Amino acid sequence: MRIFNRAPLTEGETQTKILRAAQRLFAQKGYGGTTTRDLAQAAGVAEGTLFRHFDSKKAILIEVATQGWIEILTDLLTELSEMASYKAVAQVMRRRMLSLPRNSDMMRVCFMEAQFHPELREQIQAEVIVKMTDVAEAFFQTAMDRGTYRRLNPRVVARIFLGMFTVAGFSQMTLADAASPQDMQELAEGLADIFLNGVLPRQENEA
Repeated sequence: MRIFNRAPLTEGETQTKILRAAQRLFAQKGYGGTTTRDLAQAAGVAEGTLFRHFDSKKAILIEVATQGWIEILTDLLTELSEMASYKAVAQVMRRRMLSLPRNSDMMRVCFMEAQFHPELREQIQAEVIVKMTDVAEAFFQTAMDRGTYRRLNPRVVARIFLGMFTVAGFSQMTLADAASPQDMQELAEGLADIFLNGVLPRQENEA
């Protein structure tokens, strides 16, 4: 009988396995409670392989958080850029909020560990927040130029929008009971309504 050996993993595939294992373990046990031996075993690689791909365990933590946030916010901003109407924010929010459960481990890692690791905060600020705010600012500036949104500082609007999305999503995933699709839809529509209309009665908004 002929035996077929599985082709060895590429460097990129090995790195992905390490990052996925790290995300899961950091979310479950915390960064401090996870050893490099734990990471290697969970990823199915030799411990030395970790350090061929990453300089340190801290580098793995930073990559997990940075890569995850870039994917989440890039998807959000791509949908914003493609939506038919600048007023259709609720539809975009709903789709993005419903996708958050698959990113819950990454979000826990990021929010829990950022307070203890200045390097993580700095990397997220430089590689995620600044770049995503730049893109969102351009989006809202265009909406203001077209008269869909009233004139405000577009960078402030961008920061508020991204902040509402990320913090509400995190709190729903970690502080509340398990959220149903209906809960996530209600949250998304509430965020969009508050973002577009505020919380004052309509007549006060229009005054």
